[in-house]
Amino acid sequence: MSNETADATRDTDDAPSRRARPGVLVVFSGAAPAFLPLPMTPKGVTIGRGPSDGALLPDERLSRHHATIEYSHAQGWTVRDLGSRNGTFVDGQRLHGSATFAAPKVVRAADTLLVPCVDLTALPTSLRDGDIVVGARLAAALATVARAAQSSPTLLLRGESGTGKENASRHFHALGPNRSGPFVAVNCAAIPEGLAERLLFGARRGAYSGAAADSEGHVQAANGGVLLLDEGGELGLDVQSKLLRVLETREVVPLGASHGQHVDFRICVATHRDLREAVSEGRFRADLYHRIAPPEVVLPPLRERLDEIAEHVAAEVADVAPSLRPHSKLVEACMLRAWPGNVRELRKEVRYAAVQAQAEGADRVRVEHLSPTAGRPFDASAEEAPAQKRKGRAYVRWSEAVDRERIEQALKAHGGNVALAARALGMQRTQMYREMQRWSIPRPKRD
Repeated sequence: MSNETADATRDTDDAPSRRARPGVLVVFSGAAPAFLPLPMTPKGVTIGRGPSDGALLPDERLSRHHATIEYSHAQGWTVRDLGSRNGTFVDGQRLHGSATFAAPKVVRAADTLLVPCVDLTALPTSLRDGDIVVGARLAAALATVARAAQSSPTLLLRGESGTGKENASRHFHALGPNRSGPFVAVNCAAIPEGLAERLLFGARRGAYSGAAADSEGHVQAANGGVLLLDEGGELGLDVQSKLLRVLETREVVPLGASHGQHVDFRICVATHRDLREAVSEGRFRADLYHRIAPPEVVLPPLRERLDEIAEHVAAEVADVAPSLRPHSKLVEACMLRAWPGNVRELRKEVRYAAVQAQAEGADRVRVEHLSPTAGRPFDASAEEAPAQKRKGRAYVRWSEAVDRERIEQALKAHGGNVALAARALGMQRTQMYREMQRWSIPRPKRD
């Protein structure tokens, strides 16, 4: 599973010895989340009420022989309904007979949800790491964080709001040499510009009006541990300069002090911004950027972590009422939405839907209980929908999220022909070029 974080999250040490193994991952069956990889066989993967490649699926609405899923490097994924009673759906659309797709997100067979995977060996052995849900993409990112914890005193974390940057920074703390020291998290976006220096570096008595006693800053509080600067890209340039000095000298000078104080701490800077772009615009110091990065780890958004969504949904529903269960169509809808607020937004919206279902006395949380705006972009023109019609053909909206993996698979399946790959993804060719540029995918030589 690859996207723009490939350079930051892919472990290449074992690449030559590990061969990709395509298949499908069962993420939901019946009324409960699942985590069941089904490797591809020469005849594909058959889904049904009987054993499926040795796995018995707990879904009573499945036909005995419900559907088959096949994979070809050249053609992509072929899904075939075997005359099932309750239907087979690909990305929310009912399938009649069979069809081939470049990179489908989710297949629903009755009340069973499956995610096609190009490489099952990239999956973790479990979706749970303590209280955190960790799928394949997030596990790869956290593996890079773990390596950084052993080798670097600094870490730059980048990701959208709600992707789990603080959890990743705690991972950095827990696995590093300062694990027994304090973990100090500072929300830089909430610090007024005039107070940033005092709050970060401390102050001596009399340094300013009202300073009746010495005060410790966040840097001193993190001595012997890890300092997390959440939204560190929001710091002013003057504070950035002083922070750089602290990192270079390992000495902090509080406001009003005549000499420095030695500090020994590791630092993690988390941001939703591209700091290289901020440097080019003069909003972030280049020397500070080079001091904290590399390593830089980009946490993938939830819409690229489909293997985690059913677990999040079920956990939130159960927390509202243990007797409630999520309907498969609810989980499917959640897997098909963009979720700009990521895990934080998903869990809050699902909780509200569960409260609605409980108030109605329902035993299942259905897609109708989910707000129509949940998981959708704020810009109405960019609302994620199956497609918009143009000249009789369905096209992806220009701003709808398309992950790097789907684009690369489509290009590979069509021999590098951008026009054909764009058509397979329901995009215009100009849209395809924009997405390739966004994910830094080079234009094929034959194009």
